[in-house]
Amino acid sequence: MPNLVARARALADDVLFPAAAEVDLRGEVPRSHFDALAEAGFYGLAAPVEAGGAGADLGQLVGVVEALAGGCLSTAFTWLQHHALVVALVGSADSALRDEYLADLVKGTVRAGVAYAGVLPTPPRTRARRVTGGFRFDGEAPFVSGWGSTDVLMLSGRTPDDTVVSTVVAPVAGHGLDVTPLHLIAAQGTATVRLGLDDYFVPGARVLSEVPHADFVAARTFAIRLSGCAPLGLAERCARLLDDLGQPATATSLRAEQAQIRIRLDAGLTDPPSLPAARAAAGELAYRSAGALVAATGSRAVLAGEPAGRLVREATFLLVAASRLEIRDGLLALARR
Repeated sequence: MPNLVARARALADDVLFPAAAEVDLRGEVPRSHFDALAEAGFYGLAAPVEAGGAGADLGQLVGVVEALAGGCLSTAFTWLQHHALVVALVGSADSALRDEYLADLVKGTVRAGVAYAGVLPTPPRTRARRVTGGFRFDGEAPFVSGWGSTDVLMLSGRTPDDTVVSTVVAPVAGHGLDVTPLHLIAAQGTATVRLGLDDYFVPGARVLSEVPHADFVAARTFAIRLSGCAPLGLAERCARLLDDLGQPATATSLRAEQAQIRIRLDAGLTDPPSLPAARAAAGELAYRSAGALVAATGSRAVLAGEPAGRLVREATFLLVAASRLEIRDGLLALARR
C-alpha cells in the first residue's frame, strides 16, 4: 500500500496544520478531520492486514503519529485513543465483541475512546465489582477524550482482588454515568471530560477482558512508547517553523535531539524501566522547542492565532498528558540539571 508516513505528512501539512489555529480558537475539531483520517486508512493503522488494517510496523506507526501530532494535536490526540480498543479486540478471546465492532473500527465508521487511566494508580480511581449479570463501576475516569465524537468507549475498572475488567460501552450520560466537560489550556478540541461513575452497570456480554492488574500495567509499555510520538511530532513542527524563520542551526540541533530520543524510546520497548526517562526527555524537548520558536518569532508570538504561542501551550499539555509518576520525576530531574 502507499507509504503511510508520506500520506500522514501530506494530510498534516495540507489539512490539519492550516486549520490548527481555528481548531484551537474554537475548541472543536471539525468532523471532516476525522473523516479524512478514516479515508486515509488511519483508523486501522494498528490492526493487522488479516483484520483489514494497515499492518503497520513500528517505524510506520511512529512516523504517522508524529506527523499527525505535528499537524493538529487535538485531532491526533483524540484519534490516537481509538487504537487501544482496536488492539484489545484483535487480541481478545471474545469473538462476539470482535465480530460486532472490529471491522467498523478498522474502517473508521465506528470510532472509539478509552477510559482506563483510573485503574493504574493504587488505590484505583475507577473501581469495579462483580455482581449478578455483569459488573458495577464506581469512582471516576478523570480524563476521557473525544466525548461527542466517539461511538463506543472502552471502560476499565479495578476489582478488590486486583483484576482489571475492560468493557465496551456506549458513551451516553445517565444511569450512573455523569459527564463533566473539562476546560483545558490547550487541545480543547479533544473534548475531554471527567466521568463520574456511581453504581454504573455493565452487562457481562460487554466485558472484553479480565486480567491481573500487574499484567495490565505491563501491557501499557507500548502505549508509553507511542505517547512519546506526540511531543516529538510537535518538536519537529517547531523545527520546521524555525527553518522558515531563518534559524536553521537551532532547528538542526533540535532535530539531532529528536533522533536520539527516538532511539531511547525504541530501546525502552525491550528495557521498560528506561522508558519513563525517555518519555520525559521527549516532553522536555517539545517544551524547549516551542520556547525556541517563541524567541525566534518575537513579540508576535503572544498574539492569539499565532502558531508559536499555541505550540507552547500544547507542549505544556504534553508534559502531563498520558503521564505517570516516573515520567513526572524524570521531567523534574531534567529541570534540576
